[in-house]
Amino acid sequence: MSKTTVFLTLLCVLCISIGQILFKKAAAGLEAPLSWRSFAFNGWLIASLALYGMTTLGWVWILKNAPLQLAYPFMGLAFLFVPMMAWIVLGEPLHWKTFAGGALILLGIAVASL
Repeated sequence: MSKTTVFLTLLCVLCISIGQILFKKAAAGLEAPLSWRSFAFNGWLIASLALYGMTTLGWVWILKNAPLQLAYPFMGLAFLFVPMMAWIVLGEPLHWKTFAGGALILLGIAVASL
C-alpha cells in the first residue's frame, strides 16, 4: 500500500472511532419514550451518520486502491482508538487489558501487512 493509502486508511479508522463516540453521545440524548422526533432532531446522531457516510465513501476509495486483505486489518485499531477516546471524551474507565489487546492487534496488523 502507498503511504497515501495507509494514511487515508488510518484516517478512516479514526473517523469510524469518532463516529462511535458520537453514537454514544446520541444515545445519551435520546428521551423516553422513543419517537421519530427523538431520532430526527438528535444533532449527535445526525453528525455521526454524516461522518459515517463520508467515511464509507473514503473506505470505498481505499478498497479501489488496496487489497482488502491489507486494508481491513487496520480496522482492528478501532478496538484501541474507541476505548481511548471514550476515556478522554466521556470519562469512561480504561483498563490495562485494552492496551494488551491493542498490542496484539498491532502485532496482527504487522503480520498481515508482510
